[in-house]
Amino acid sequence: QVQLVESGGGLVQAGGSLRVSCAASGGTFSSYGMGWFRQAPGKEREFVAAISWGGSNTYYGDSVKGRFTISRDNAKKTVYLQMNRLKPEDTAVYYCAADRAAWGRRAAEVYDYWGQGTQVTVSS
Repeated sequence: QVQLVESGGGLVQAGGSLRVSCAASGGTFSSYGMGWFRQAPGKEREFVAAISWGGSNTYYGDSVKGRFTISRDNAKKTVYLQMNRLKPEDTAVYYCAADRAAWGRRAAEVYDYWGQGTQVTVSS
């Protein structure tokens, strides 16, 4: 069993940057593929980014490619999402998730563990 806790969300102006973090406890963090998703009001949960077990491979959704960077520190049991050149349409609750079976999967339903989410709001 893995518990995930996101932090670092907040209010930022368009064009700005923000880094959100996800700290894990329990389980073997390095054995999970990790992902970030987001959900805006009235919309479905959207895949944002994923990272492999050791961190050497990453994968991004089209809407964030080139602006967001996912990374992980297995010693700290933490995964990060660095968000640059933020846009108002990036406003959402951001969730991290752990995948026991693979990494890089886009479908939210395959992930085994989820955090509670952190709100990111980008003002225009």
